[in-house]
Amino acid sequence: MAIANILSIAGSDPSGGAGIQADLKTFAARGTYGMAALTALTAQNTQGVSGVHLVPPAFVAAQIADVFGDVRVDAVKIGMIASAEIAGAVADALFPHRGTPVVLDPVMVAKGGASLLAEAAVEALTRRLLPLATVLTPNLPEAAALLGEPEAADRAAMEGQATRLLALGPKAVLLKGGHLPGGESPDVLATPGGLRWYEGVRVLTRNTHGTGCSLSSAIAAELGKGRPLPDAVAAAKSFIAGAVRSSDALAVGSGHGPLHHFHALWA
Repeated sequence: MAIANILSIAGSDPSGGAGIQADLKTFAARGTYGMAALTALTAQNTQGVSGVHLVPPAFVAAQIADVFGDVRVDAVKIGMIASAEIAGAVADALFPHRGTPVVLDPVMVAKGGASLLAEAAVEALTRRLLPLATVLTPNLPEAAALLGEPEAADRAAMEGQATRLLALGPKAVLLKGGHLPGGESPDVLATPGGLRWYEGVRVLTRNTHGTGCSLSSAIAAELGKGRPLPDAVAAAKSFIAGAVRSSDALAVGSGHGPLHHFHALWA
């Protein structure tokens, strides 16, 4: 069976913990071949983002078109979109390839608090990209922003928001509960067939930079390998849990350090 080819459409993180760099590491760690179309360059490290330089929308579209024009693409992960114009360009570029699984991670705010999605772009992302998504993977603040509601504070509220997000057009929604208080970190998957919870234990570490990027990329990799969505989510969550648990083996920066993407491969 051919090795799956996975395309990430996202921004760059020069410190290597999030964005395109985290996506490519995740694709490799999950046994797939990674490709990347850049939407933005950022100046950032483990302490935060100091600058963002957007790629012209037409050039974003050209990157995507050239990949699809030459390479079999088995799944797509969309991360940092940054502007309404880029959202539209990505939607136009992907529309002819609607049979390809798409994981949409609506990156809005960096770990250090910097905004990575212009307010005007939220509407464009909702209107243009959500209907193309096989699964949408927001965290609690992102889900609240997409819905214009307060952030969910318990499981019942998470179920309600996941269901309302599903009504906006994606085929499924994985609402991540990492921001809930307490020692658990549960996620809920909403599909037209109902709700499914994935349990998780919170790991006490500062090294969580790129967790959302890496989870969505791992799901894309598993979908590209042909796994059904519920199994892809379970495999991705298990991978991320191991990467977070092993993250203290790395010594990268003085802020929110990265995950250990290759925890299962490095001795």
